[in-house]
This record gives sequence, structure tokens and C-alpha cells, in this order.
Amino acid sequence: MLKRRQISSLFRIAAPMAVAAAVITIIIVTACTQDPRETNLLLPVDYANVPDDMILTNFHTAKIEVRIKCRPKLIEKLSKKSLVYPADIYTDLAFDPAGGTDAIEPGRYLLPVDKTRIPLGRSVSIVNITPSYLNIRLEKKVTRVFKMKVPYIGETAKGYMAFSPVCEPATVALTGAKSLINGIKELSTKPVDLANAHENFKKEVPLDLKQPKLFTVAQSIFVVSVQVQPLIGTRTIEQIPIEIQNRPGKKVSIEPSTISIDLKGPQKKLNTTTLTDKIHAFMDLEGLKPGVYARHACIDIPVDLVMINASPRVFTVKIE
Repeated sequence: MLKRRQISSLFRIAAPMAVAAAVITIIIVTACTQDPRETNLLLPVDYANVPDDMILTNFHTAKIEVRIKCRPKLIEKLSKKSLVYPADIYTDLAFDPAGGTDAIEPGRYLLPVDKTRIPLGRSVSIVNITPSYLNIRLEKKVTRVFKMKVPYIGETAKGYMAFSPVCEPATVALTGAKSLINGIKELSTKPVDLANAHENFKKEVPLDLKQPKLFTVAQSIFVVSVQVQPLIGTRTIEQIPIEIQNRPGKKVSIEPSTISIDLKGPQKKLNTTTLTDKIHAFMDLEGLKPGVYARHACIDIPVDLVMINASPRVFTVKIE
């Protein structure tokens, strides 16, 4: 027989344990009896098995809204998952009278949404799906080769000009829906900036393609070579005095005594204010005896300039 003191001790130990067990039971029951809630999930549609010779155009159902019912904790878990609805073109068109798995023609189709494909688990009830059919449009896939264009922006340095660019490669193959490809007149790169350019340069330039997600390109980056040269102009320098070298006598005359010339070359050099100081006209009379002679004048001009005309060409030299 237990003594009174021992029985009293057992009651003091057992009482808190019973209370704790009751609390745990209440928590478990409360957690397990949470009422289900309804919420909406937005699922992107992943289209598979598009026919090789066709394009799924941009005119298609991109997302579906699924209304579900389940416990709140499960809703929280589902919201963290990357859920998608898998659409299968071949399989889904088997139920569409407009097409089949062995012969799919270009056109518009409605694909039924199959709720069994949505990976939600048995504890989740699907209340509703919107829309119940996926709207798609298939078009024939075509490839066309385009010659590349390279536009310019900005201006070269003053006195320079840019020639037509050389693009490598010179063409690009573009693949897409037939209606979109046929609507493209030409393809070009992003503009090349000529700002203050004064020498030849090369630059990698991307393709300037509107709605790039709708097309497939063989090349997206191009090497553009730009040739930059000075602007060429002409200028007339008049009445340049003719100097006499190796004067043979005390009295020598040249008629006329000046010459006018036309120069061609870079405008930057032609327009310098010191150009006339760098041009010299002279005549070497060494070894000539007194008399009258028909002689040509020699002209010294700066490098990069070309004399295209001179007037007069022949001078009368009198030596006494």
C-alpha cells in the first residue's frame, strides 16, 4: 500500500502532464479542423509539340485562372510553386474537329483545358477554370534572306565624310510566321554613331528587330566597317608672284609676272588661312644668255594637294 505522502507526490507530477497533453490535443484538433478556403491561381500556359513547319503566333492564350479550394496552409505552399499548365498541340487537337494529330493546317484552334494536367495534388479541389478553352493561331513557318542596311546618326568631324558602310555578314536569314515575314521590307542594324569621326573604324552592332521574340535569326550581331575620309574640294589661288632663281643678268623680265592655280584636296587644308604662304612659284634661269625665251614656271604646293590647272602655262622671259 502506498503511503499518503507518496500518493500526493504522484498527483503533483501527473496533473501538469495531463494539462499539457490536453493543450497539445486541442492544438492538433484546431489545426486539423481549419475550414477550407477558396482562392485563384494564375498559371502560365506552356505550349508543346508545335508542328516543325509552323509557328505559334503571338495571338494565343498566355495564362489561365484556376479557382481552387483547400486548407490555408496548402494555399500558402502552392503560391510559392512555379506552376504552369502544359498544353500539347498534337494531343489537344485530336479532340478538335478542325484538325488532327497527323495533319494540322494553319488556322485558329480552341484547345480544351484538361484539369487533370494541373499538378495541385489530391487535397486541392478545382472549383473553376477560366477560360475553359485555349485560343491559338498557327501559321506557316518561312525563312527569308534579307540584305542588311546600316543607318547612321550623328555627324563626322568638320571637313570629313563617311562612305557607305561594309556589313559583315552582308545578309541575314530570318525565320517566322509567313504573314510577319512578308510584311518586312528590309532589315537593318541599330544606327552607327558618326559623332566627331575623323578616321576609319569598326564596330559591333546588333540587329534592329521589332518584336524579336516572334522571329528566329541566324545572326544577331554584325561587324560594321566605316570608312571616313576628308571632304575634297577645290580652291583657286590667284596672282602668285614668280620668283627668279639663278638670275643670269642685271635686267630680266617675266611676262606675265604672276600665275593663278587651281588646287584640289581636303577641304580642311584648302581652307587654312596660311595656305598662300605655303605656295611658291619660281623659274630657274641658270645658264641662259641674253635673249627672249618661252619658259614654264615651277610651283611648290603642300602635301595632299593637287594642282589641276594653272594660268598662264607659258611665260615670256627677256634677258638683257
